[in-house]
Amino acid sequence: MSVLIAIPARYASSRYPGKPLVPLTGANGTSMTLIERSWRAAISASGVDRVVVATDDDRIREAAEGFGAEVVMTSDTCRNGTERCAETHAVLGGGYEIVVNLQGDAPLTPHWFVEDLISGLRAAPEAGVATPVLRCDGDALNGLLNDRKHGRVGGTTAVFGNDHSALYFSKEVIPFTSEIYANTDPTPVFHHVGVYAYRPDALAAYPSWPSGPLESLEGLEQLRFMENGRKVLCVEVEAKGRQFWELNNPQDVAKIEEMMAEMGLE
Repeated sequence: MSVLIAIPARYASSRYPGKPLVPLTGANGTSMTLIERSWRAAISASGVDRVVVATDDDRIREAAEGFGAEVVMTSDTCRNGTERCAETHAVLGGGYEIVVNLQGDAPLTPHWFVEDLISGLRAAPEAGVATPVLRCDGDALNGLLNDRKHGRVGGTTAVFGNDHSALYFSKEVIPFTSEIYANTDPTPVFHHVGVYAYRPDALAAYPSWPSGPLESLEGLEQLRFMENGRKVLCVEVEAKGRQFWELNNPQDVAKIEEMMAEMGLE
């Protein structure tokens, strides 16, 4: 099955304008922009036929072409990354059997997250969309709770049924638990990893649907699929010793750089 990875990136982020061009310094002191690190994460995945950066901003286009990425220019009317991926697939003439959306704020995404996601969607023909989830240990859960305590959105959590069909995604920490967990203890909370794999029919239908109340309240694009009766498959992935975090706020720069230093990522 042919696979396209699109990396949607926009300059005018409401929470962090200019985020794709923010520099991140690795363990050896090398500085690269967020979008370059996300692109490098994408091209490290096996079984992928093409990787493109999808943007509506010339500053991002110039930066991406400067480090060797293929760029697809999309309209500035795309309401989120999924709509930008849908437009990208159409601009490229379609024909890919799976389209992966690796969001441009996820530079720590290990290649096996993407590979496991693609395998999970292939194994579930009834699902139009799949997305990875990572079980939080106590340290990760405490980080999410601390962000919410201080009014920050540090990540998205997911709950799903026995068949791994998503029940809900939220920027709040769900499900509620009153337990206290040590840093390395597994918890019942799953961190949603900001990557999606779509079948073309589900992706093409998405922009035609209006934003529903849940998507609008949470600001989570994947809820539009659920509000329109489409199954979203949650694929559990393993950290394998890697730390994972997305860059959502300016405060996350130091956190991600610390993680890269601890993991020896250049």
